Amino acid sequence: MIAARDRVPNVTDAGVDLAAVIRNTSDVESTPAPAAVFNAQVTDPLFKPASPSCNRNQRTPIYMTTLPTSLSTYPISATVIAIPITVIMSAFTLPAFMARLFRPLSSSARMGISADTGVGRPAGVPEGAETATIAAGCFWGVEHLYRKHFDNKGLYDARVGYIGGDTSHPTYRAVCTGKTGHSEALQIHYDPAQLTYRQLLEFFYRMHDPTTPNRQGPDLGSQYRSAIFYHSPEQEATAREVTRQAGEQWYGAGGVGKGEGKGGIVTEIVPAGQWWDAEDYHQLYLHKNPGGYECPSHFLRTFPPLQ
Repeated sequence: MIAARDRVPNVTDAGVDLAAVIRNTSDVESTPAPAAVFNAQVTDPLFKPASPSCNRNQRTPIYMTTLPTSLSTYPISATVIAIPITVIMSAFTLPAFMARLFRPLSSSARMGISADTGVGRPAGVPEGAETATIAAGCFWGVEHLYRKHFDNKGLYDARVGYIGGDTSHPTYRAVCTGKTGHSEALQIHYDPAQLTYRQLLEFFYRMHDPTTPNRQGPDLGSQYRSAIFYHSPEQEATAREVTRQAGEQWYGAGGVGKGEGKGGIVTEIVPAGQWWDAEDYHQLYLHKNPGGYECPSHFLRTFPPLQ
């Protein structure tokens, strides 16, 4: 299922006189059709722009408009010809405040290239580091919040990627279909002398809504499910204990979170399988694009400490 972050507004929402833009063509025959015929063509509800495509060198969607085949029979308006091209092009650019609401399907020329397998420790992560893997919806916001909160507090590295699926070398496009079985996830490497696994999981339950199955905010699909992928029996025990406490004290009917999604915690607790790093442009995405999409369910809830 296409998520809210993968949808973009229709070009007609930009307030452009689309009829005027369409009339601006040099391929015109000498015998024009009546103006009434042209107006009926433009106002026809079936006459719509084609689907947006994404310029892979920038985050702005570029719209390709399909013109009617009989356009050459329509007159040109001198006023239309005088419309500055900059005005027309600006209509196809999402305003900055809207960029946070829509997530493009691609942001890089690497779209479609297989992700790399996460084998061993990333460069710069010392021996003795431990690993935690969680999924809490759109991985851009998950990474951003963990880095913001735990940088210089024992966090060595955090990488976004894919886990829990049935196929090898998944791509972002494939995972977005929801058919590969993968979650968008975050893999954290940390110093256990400064940061505990329990702290990471308590933060996990505070920064997203664990009560909505296969969904975070407007993002729908199994790739957005809430999950903890444990790497040892000790991690599994801690995950189940923290989940039980969060369910009772934060997300239960009488908890401070008032049930949030009203269904109780639905977070999966499963063994960590093969990890695949996501494509490079996904790493540190919101650091590189501070105005980019953030799932509205990703924020730090002010719950009291678990008892």
